[in-house]
Amino acid sequence: MAKFSPEIIIGCSELAVAIGGTLFVSFDTWTGGRSISTIGSNAGAANIPFQNWRRFKEAFPPEFVAHAIRESKRPVRRCLDPFGGSGTTALACQFLGVHPTTIEVNPFLADLIEAKLATYVATDVARSFAELVRSANRQRINPRELYAFGPETLIEPGVDGRWIFDRKVAARLAAYVTALPMITNKIHRRLFRVILGGVIVDVSNVVVSGKGRRYRNHWHGTRRDGNALDDAFCAAMESAISDIVRFNPRQVDTFAILRGDALRLIPSTGPADISIFSPPYPNSFDYTDVYNVELWALRYLKSWQDNKRLRMSTLESHVQVKRKYASPPATSASLNQVLRHLTANSEQLWDKHIPAMIGGYFANIDVVLKRIRTRLHKNGQIWMVVGDSRYVGITIPVAQIISELAHAEKFLRVVKSERFRSMKAAVQQGRNEELGETLIVLQKL
Repeated sequence: MAKFSPEIIIGCSELAVAIGGTLFVSFDTWTGGRSISTIGSNAGAANIPFQNWRRFKEAFPPEFVAHAIRESKRPVRRCLDPFGGSGTTALACQFLGVHPTTIEVNPFLADLIEAKLATYVATDVARSFAELVRSANRQRINPRELYAFGPETLIEPGVDGRWIFDRKVAARLAAYVTALPMITNKIHRRLFRVILGGVIVDVSNVVVSGKGRRYRNHWHGTRRDGNALDDAFCAAMESAISDIVRFNPRQVDTFAILRGDALRLIPSTGPADISIFSPPYPNSFDYTDVYNVELWALRYLKSWQDNKRLRMSTLESHVQVKRKYASPPATSASLNQVLRHLTANSEQLWDKHIPAMIGGYFANIDVVLKRIRTRLHKNGQIWMVVGDSRYVGITIPVAQIISELAHAEKFLRVVKSERFRSMKAAVQQGRNEELGETLIVLQKL
């Protein structure tokens, strides 16, 4: 059994100093009063409290949300984010005094967002965590039985000499995962689950980036045991409790999270003054792959059917699952031209479904815009960050296409379309060329 001292976490409760009266933690206090070069610069955002619970490559920083709310043509009391991701929009809104409504299809990310937005009593969290550790210490779980439903490469011995978790790390992970349901406070249970999810890649044999995962260099020569997971989990919980204590209360402690497909759930949201988000980019990559380790290891996925259902619920931005793509909207001349060029060069594409995927993606975006419009008050705005893509030298000008779709919608006006950042293209997109990221602002008439 790994040596572990939950009393270290109990010690964190000494940080719990009550904030008197109605003195709220300001947005600038949370972000450290940073000065960023542009609203599109996300450098350092991953180190902001709460955002460091799980590292992300953000599409935009919290300051972008503050800028959008300040520039709004109407007072902002409620904000809608249909693609919650890491929760940047929702968390920033709470510090800015705005009630956030967030939709997120990925169950791990939905839990992560809710864990960041929830209200806690730090001493109670510390006691619950000590209870979790004691319970995990009592478990005698065979990880191969617990994860029999998952990928064969998840735990040692894996397949063909490749595996994600060494045997002793997998045993300790299985003990924690088995102990989690024994925590009766569901808010605490959710917090522990996502904090555990935030450290497991660090004690694995893989690294994860925005394009998926790969094995570490020389990973066979670095063996890890259960102590590595215990140490990482303890340190992460200390940091999380510190964040909870230092950055409460916020101006708004309410929130709403809807779990599932944004296309289906947007009509279920209440009225909003603004919508701030970044949708998945049409780069043929399924973003659930970035969180595949957490989804399987924390048992959000318990079968390959679960995995397929999740993929099918995401925006049509990828070709990793066989599906019937929606018919492309006919109101964008740029989209029509792109589809003609892709079809004419279909033999050179690495996947024959890419033209249909591109058409389906913009059909989805068109529906998203129309449904958000129905939730916005008059003069309410949509602030969205989008990214271009490229196949066989054919650029997909996402911002231009979306602007044309919005222009065709009589009740939406394009206020701004401003390119502010470039992305490195993937190999299949022409690595030597850069792709644009653009801010689009639309306003309901």
